[in-house]
Amino acid sequence: MKERIVRRDAHVATIGLGYVGLPLALTISEAGFRTTGLDLNKPRVDAINAGERVISYFPEDRIRNAVADGKFAASADPSDIGTADIVLICVPTPLSSAREPDLSYVIRAAEGAAAWLRPGQLIVLESTVWPGATATVIKPILERGGLRAGEDFFLAFSPEREDPGNAHFSTQSIPKIVGADDQKSRELVEQFYSQIVEKAVPVSSLATAEAVKLAENSFRTVNIALVNEMKVAFEAMGVDIWEVVSAAATKPFGYMPFYPGPGIGGDCIPVSPVYLSWRARDVGSSLPIVDLARANNDGAPELIAGRVNAELTADRRDGAKGARVLILGISYKKNIEDTRESPALAILNCLEKMGARCDYYDPYFPVMPVTRDHPDLAERRSVALTAETVASYDAVLVTTDHSDVDYALVAQSARLVLDTRNVFAALGLRPSAGRIVKT
Repeated sequence: MKERIVRRDAHVATIGLGYVGLPLALTISEAGFRTTGLDLNKPRVDAINAGERVISYFPEDRIRNAVADGKFAASADPSDIGTADIVLICVPTPLSSAREPDLSYVIRAAEGAAAWLRPGQLIVLESTVWPGATATVIKPILERGGLRAGEDFFLAFSPEREDPGNAHFSTQSIPKIVGADDQKSRELVEQFYSQIVEKAVPVSSLATAEAVKLAENSFRTVNIALVNEMKVAFEAMGVDIWEVVSAAATKPFGYMPFYPGPGIGGDCIPVSPVYLSWRARDVGSSLPIVDLARANNDGAPELIAGRVNAELTADRRDGAKGARVLILGISYKKNIEDTRESPALAILNCLEKMGARCDYYDPYFPVMPVTRDHPDLAERRSVALTAETVASYDAVLVTTDHSDVDYALVAQSARLVLDTRNVFAALGLRPSAGRIVKT
């Protein structure tokens, strides 16, 4: 296997072609490995094989070039797992309806891999799990057929570090953590990823590698909650949190900037701390600071909706009740087509429960998709962003600061703008007739 990896003769299969699996599969094929991307979504598989840009922030020809090169193909056939030398599991690990870890996708992927497992294969889990899950949940599934990890096949964990839409860091340039419980698996996984990314960083065990991802995102969770909390306190003191953070960021040590916003989204920051906290309780420990930060972040959409209601009350007696509100952006972050755990959708629901009538504008979503947490919002349509349209709303709420939005038009036409992303101040835009409130 080591020789095949060095020669780039090893065949790699990635299970899952979402925001983690597809960039990884393409990066591996671009490094010279024959790569098969597996996904149960047949229309997505067909679109990828047709060279369509299924992720908007990819270069337009990236998928098309990878398919044309002959080293990459998508497939819905699980038997392709059996022909692969290296199998990477990149499937979602969301939260259950009870807001607890849900490993069902990973378990199904492991069962699929187990059905085709053969001696000599390297299996790597990339999906977020709690420390100990690979060894106690995934490994027993893979060993059901009699093969043993570390002897007959090799098992490792390498947490994904994708940042969708980030133009400064790519899959290839971000250091890759790799961990395993036996030396052979650790050597193989380090050698493999060293051919793919600029730097592979080995750690001593599966559990350590699993913990790294949870530590990274729990750090972000706590700091996002902190800056949102400070925003409210500083506002009461007459101080602009954005100016404070900008000035504090000039300190070359001991500080890094985090910015306030409408809440947290994606499948990392809202999810990883839950997995960590759940596992801590499972072993008789606790993480009260992380739990408090989670509660703070979970409550952010309701606080924003409450602020919208308060500002509307200053303009109209009934506040949000009966008001028309335009939500600018439903993606969880700027310049991507991703609504996973998006706070914008939670805010929209909160406002409608208050009696507001909400529409949205988002250039990435002409039609609202079916989402895990808000399926009832599916099929709503983005409105046209015209001066007449904007002027017809009682309030415009900026929840996602997409670059491709005419904010000048909004500033000129809106009666009331509530800006959770500081985009108008950053662009130097002032209202023509209404008012803009940092929220």
